[in-house]
Amino acid sequence: MVNLKGKHIQLRALEPSDLDFLYQLENDTAIWEISGTSKPYSKKVLKFYLENAHRDIYEVKQLRLCICDMDNVCLGLIDLFDFDPKNARAGMGVVISKPENRNKGIGAEAITLFCDYAFSILHLHQIYANILEDNTPSINLFTKLGFEEIGKKKEWVRTSSGFKNEIMYQKLNPHVH
Repeated sequence: MVNLKGKHIQLRALEPSDLDFLYQLENDTAIWEISGTSKPYSKKVLKFYLENAHRDIYEVKQLRLCICDMDNVCLGLIDLFDFDPKNARAGMGVVISKPENRNKGIGAEAITLFCDYAFSILHLHQIYANILEDNTPSINLFTKLGFEEIGKKKEWVRTSSGFKNEIMYQKLNPHVH
């Protein structure tokens, strides 16, 4: 059985009460480069998103969960995107909102729980992550958790400092052969 609770964190569905957290995180320009965001989101748009967040992953091809501590305080978000049930794969992204909460094992625990869920419940064969080549903390995190580098997309992402390469990492389901 897959549990979305770990030793220090839990993963849960987005709730209407998460509006302020989502608004702050989505409008944090410091993470736009890694999230692919290029414009601010209004509370109205985010409220609509939260009202429709219950839609099935098979319909919207995406699943976003809150990463919370055991007191249910939101620390970040973790996503499956580009869900492809035919080929049993999806992309994964994770963000911890406050810098002081990073490098404390929160992301590792969240990714581990989410991979277990994706492999056991969604029966995915593989999960991939796209990481900018200068994002050393994310590269270290994903490789530590068994993701392998499988390719480089040259000058893939335009940033304020020019184009950056994006590296693709992949983890295969250890229970599927």
